[in-house]
Amino acid sequence: MAQRFGGKYSPDAARSEVPQTEHVPMAAVEQRPGGRSGVLFFIPLLYAALAFRGEPRAMILGLVACGILLLAAWLTREGIIAQAAYDARKVARRPAIPRKIFGAVLIGAGLVVGGLVAQPLIYAILFGVAGVVLHLGAFGLDPLADKGLEGVDSFQVQRVAKAVDEAEALLAGMKDAVLRANDRGLEAAVEKFAGIARHLFRTVEGDPGDLTAARKYLSVYLMGARDATVKFADAYAQARDPNIRADYEALLTDLETTFAERTRSLLAGSHTDLDVEIQVLRDRLRLET
Repeated sequence: MAQRFGGKYSPDAARSEVPQTEHVPMAAVEQRPGGRSGVLFFIPLLYAALAFRGEPRAMILGLVACGILLLAAWLTREGIIAQAAYDARKVARRPAIPRKIFGAVLIGAGLVVGGLVAQPLIYAILFGVAGVVLHLGAFGLDPLADKGLEGVDSFQVQRVAKAVDEAEALLAGMKDAVLRANDRGLEAAVEKFAGIARHLFRTVEGDPGDLTAARKYLSVYLMGARDATVKFADAYAQARDPNIRADYEALLTDLETTFAERTRSLLAGSHTDLDVEIQVLRDRLRLET
């Protein structure tokens, strides 16, 4: 989604100002992590265009190359998105399918097939190898190992991962719905709340035992916020009632405060547990020595 600009000197500054708050880790998340792979979708079109300007053999090879390269571009984009989600989390499993690696292999295969249109096999193979190397250099490998799972109950991790995925879907629905209100200030406010909510997600991922205490925030509260945003956007888009807008802004403020306090509470509880563990271990060491 493109980010609109606004501020103190913009035409609608009065309603686009959003109060500044303390920095929240993970609040700034790339909104379109797969966007830079878009260039890969244009390369197959060249082969498609050339396919209809030659003999039947060239047409078949060109269309096959186009299909393979389009699949490679799609896999690469999905791999970049999967890695962005992996990097954003403290605890994560490696992607089940190494999409970027498969994309690189398909890029090479597509370039080999496309190269056969006008070049001998040896040059087509070299062309394909060069494509694989350049693809891996530009986009890298997929994550090949789990992160932060040492000594963690795998069942708890799966529960947390499922809860966070559902919460992310609710946030996405909330951000999508507020677009219908066509209000830059509210879009920024929802994005700020999303950053605060993601801070809570990362806290729960760091300590899966906190899921029970935070579950209603990841499900009930976010679902209510999403539904309220949908209803607000529909009503505000028609009437542009400032009272409705003020009520929705107040709701967002309450949500930000509630989620931030829940995060601080969980972190404080984690620190308390750590202090207890350290003290017990020190006492045992004293007894043994």
